[in-house]
Amino acid sequence: MSRRTLLAGGVTGLFTVGGMALGAGTARATAERPPFAGCAEWGARPPAAPPTVHRRRAVRILVHHTATPNTADHSPEAAAGLARSIQAFHMDRRGWTDTGQHFTISRGGWVMEGRHRSVELLDGGTSVVEGSHCTGQNVVAIGIENEGTYTDTDPPPLLWERLRQTCAYICARYRINPIEIVGHRDFKNTACPGDRLYGLLPILRDEVAGLLGRRVEGAHAARATWPLLRGGDTGPEVLAAQHLLRAAGIAEAAPTGVFDPATDRAVRAFQTGTGAEEVNGLLGGESWPVLATTATRRAGDPDVRAAVRVLVEARPGPVPAQPDLPTWQRLLGTGGAPMAPVADPPR
Repeated sequence: MSRRTLLAGGVTGLFTVGGMALGAGTARATAERPPFAGCAEWGARPPAAPPTVHRRRAVRILVHHTATPNTADHSPEAAAGLARSIQAFHMDRRGWTDTGQHFTISRGGWVMEGRHRSVELLDGGTSVVEGSHCTGQNVVAIGIENEGTYTDTDPPPLLWERLRQTCAYICARYRINPIEIVGHRDFKNTACPGDRLYGLLPILRDEVAGLLGRRVEGAHAARATWPLLRGGDTGPEVLAAQHLLRAAGIAEAAPTGVFDPATDRAVRAFQTGTGAEEVNGLLGGESWPVLATTATRRAGDPDVRAAVRVLVEARPGPVPAQPDLPTWQRLLGTGGAPMAPVADPPR
């Protein structure tokens, strides 16, 4: 893997947001192709089965973090080792045919192909290789893993620059609106890609739009998403969730406004009962739509009415007799541009 090749078009035009250096989005008014390192360059194993190719364009980008140490080794050798370890974990431990995500970006800014044929099909712009990075989004979304853990730490400038450049190129090739750059937690009960990186997604959308000669600044870069609730959280969202869990038949969720052990058990019971992929006590993008849909069907239930009252007190506004999913999102404080309801085709 060539250090010179991967460093082509290095980091320029940085500015600071919240103490972190970010790309200004004006250094290059173009969707420049990142210096990808293909699977052969970083020493990938052959896939266990031929990649599944779909003759369609992706419609969004899903941002992940690897939840690995925030290493100070930014070398291409470290990046190649990361790619090999991810592939081995996905194939040997997960039982997948290849690396799950389409691309991996190291903390040093090296951009590596994940699943075989991802670069080839991206360059073509008309087909996509099916990934394994998020159930329901493996065909319609391009998955990008970012090396590190970004729960309470910002990604380094080298990674950020490559992430925005890579997203801009993907958006250009597949004609994706930058507003469709979203996080893993938007679809699953997970903290991925970490609170700090997830909180930077509106800036990422804006910068990618700038590289494409468009703007989605400020409120226009916000997405309608569900909150992520977990142990120790407090506030009206937690109290509303407890009422909605009770309306769904999980009586253990006492309406205290504190995400306590009893609420954790109630969320796990709801996840188990609704067939959630992850039964982990995190109330996120997979379980919220199911819970809100259940609440809409039981709009007359006292606990549903109590949940609405709690949320309206916190964020006043009109509420229909039977709140739909966008209304629940607005009440929960995460209103914004609605997410296109696109999922993988039935298999």
